Amino acid sequence: MSLDTIELRGIRAWGRHGANPGEQDVAQPIDVELAFELDLRAARASDALGDTVSYADVQALVVGIVARERFALLERLGEAILTALLRDPRIVRARVTLAKPGLLAGATPAVTLHAAR
Repeated sequence: MSLDTIELRGIRAWGRHGANPGEQDVAQPIDVELAFELDLRAARASDALGDTVSYADVQALVVGIVARERFALLERLGEAILTALLRDPRIVRARVTLAKPGLLAGATPAVTLHAAR
């Protein structure tokens, strides 16, 4: 089976995540990049939304997790996002990059995580 990749770039969500004092007191921006692999042969042939994964649904899922959940580490937030993505049986592998652009002066910490079924 040949796998294709869907990417969502530039997602900015607001959440209360962090290990340092005060980081969870106020929502802060979390930048999210996603890539997930699946077989898109049916969608390429049909041109039907039902044969692929809805970009809007995935964005809403990610924004909801970032806003709803609270974690000390970006690593744990990323795991929650990957777990939710892999609930869709069509998705075989996924990658998520999370960044906190407002945390450090002069640097943006980011973590990239991978998961597969």
